[in-house]
Amino acid sequence: MGTTASQLGKDLLSEYQELTFLTKQEILLAHKRFTELLTKDERDGANSRLPMDRILTLPELKSNPFRERICHVFSTSPQKDGSLTFEDFLDLLSAFSDSATLEIKSHYAFRIFDFDDDGTLDGSDLEKLVNCLTGETDETRLSPEEMRQLISNILEESDIDKDGTVNLSEFQHVISRSPDFVSSFKIVL
Repeated sequence: MGTTASQLGKDLLSEYQELTFLTKQEILLAHKRFTELLTKDERDGANSRLPMDRILTLPELKSNPFRERICHVFSTSPQKDGSLTFEDFLDLLSAFSDSATLEIKSHYAFRIFDFDDDGTLDGSDLEKLVNCLTGETDETRLSPEEMRQLISNILEESDIDKDGTVNLSEFQHVISRSPDFVSSFKIVL
């Protein structure tokens, strides 16, 4: 553990702690887990970027139905390939930590569920969201009529301004009435 702390440096460790909802121990563990996924050559380079396929080998993400969207939302890659730097990885863990606020968690949940990145949840986003949650096998997939009805119900309940989409503030309003959202929106290493 000592080498991990010295690799990060005390100043950087303190800065990361200040900028995230993570403790020093959580940051050090995150650094260890991130570094373990790097190849030897990548470990030697500064600002290494982990490809999404390697990030998705983490057990904490492997079974998450939104794993690829999570990587895309937190990735700062100009190629928009879902790859993460260590700082991207910390941002991800911070947003999913127990200490993150409802506002932060709901903001990132909204971005993850906004599959087309247009700033609203429309019928297409909601359909993809439902399919991620139910699985996309023949046994679990909703019929087109069930899907239409469910999306209609979601919009009826959530679309306050009745424009046919759910915006961030409408989403946050719905989430604020879901007491288990904060405790279920987490990833712990």
